[in-house]
Amino acid sequence: MSSILDSFRLDGQVAIVTGSGRGIGAGTAVAYADAGADVVISARTVAQLEETAEKVRARGRRALVVPCDVLDPEQRANLVDRALDEFGRLDILVNNAGGWPPKPTLETSEDEFDACFRFNVTTAYAMTRLAVPRIAQTAGSGAIVNISSVAGRFNARGFAAYGTAKSALSFLTRSLAQDFAPTVRVNGIAVGSILTQALSNFMSDELEEQMLAKTPMGRLGRVEDIAACALYLASPAASYVTGEIYGVNGGLTQIQVEMPPVNL
Repeated sequence: MSSILDSFRLDGQVAIVTGSGRGIGAGTAVAYADAGADVVISARTVAQLEETAEKVRARGRRALVVPCDVLDPEQRANLVDRALDEFGRLDILVNNAGGWPPKPTLETSEDEFDACFRFNVTTAYAMTRLAVPRIAQTAGSGAIVNISSVAGRFNARGFAAYGTAKSALSFLTRSLAQDFAPTVRVNGIAVGSILTQALSNFMSDELEEQMLAKTPMGRLGRVEDIAACALYLASPAASYVTGEIYGVNGGLTQIQVEMPPVNL
C-alpha cells in the first residue's frame, strides 16, 4: 500500500534552482535532493554554489554547478543547455534569484526602478520561456515555482520598486499558469522576512523587535519554511494546483519594515 508521503517524492526528476548559492535557493535545492531529485545549482558566486552542491551530494543525489547571472541572456540559455546535457531531462524550475532593498521613492531613479523590475520579473519570464518547452519535450510535464514576496501584496512606503516588481511576478505567475496548463504547473510563494544572510546584513535588535511585533506567528521565517512549500508545489502532491501564490510569511497583513514618510 502506497503512502500519501510518496506523493511528495521527486525521484528521477531534475530541478534548476536559480540563486541557490545560499538562503532560500540553497534550502530549496537541498529539500529537492532530500526528496530524490538531482539539482542544477546556479548563482553568480562559485564558492557558495559548491557548498550547496556538497549538501545535495551528501544526500546521495547528483548536483551540477553552473555559475549564471540571470540578467545575461547567453548565461540563461547556457544554464538550461548544461542541465539537459548533464541529465537529459528537466522537470522543475525554481525562479528564486531576485531581491531589492527598500528605498525612498523620490530617491529611486528610473534606471533603478527598471533594473529592479528586470531582476525580479523579466529574468523569471525569460527563464520560464527557456525551460517550459524543454520540460515538455524531455519530461512530459513539470512545475515552475516563482519566489515572490509579501511586498507584492501590501502597500508600504519605500517599496515602490520592489513591491511593484513582486506584484508583477505574482500576476505573471497566474498568467503563465493559464498558458501552460495542464502540461506545466506554475505557482509562486509570497515569502515574508526569512532569516538569511541577506536579512542579517542589516538586522538590528530594534528592527527585529519591530518585525516580530508585526508578525502574528511571533517569529521570523526559516529557510526550511519556504523550502517545504517549494517542495510541495514542485511535487505530485500539488498535481491539481496551478496559478496560486502561497503565503509563507507568518500571517503578515502588512510590511514589517517602516520607512519614513516622504518629505515634500
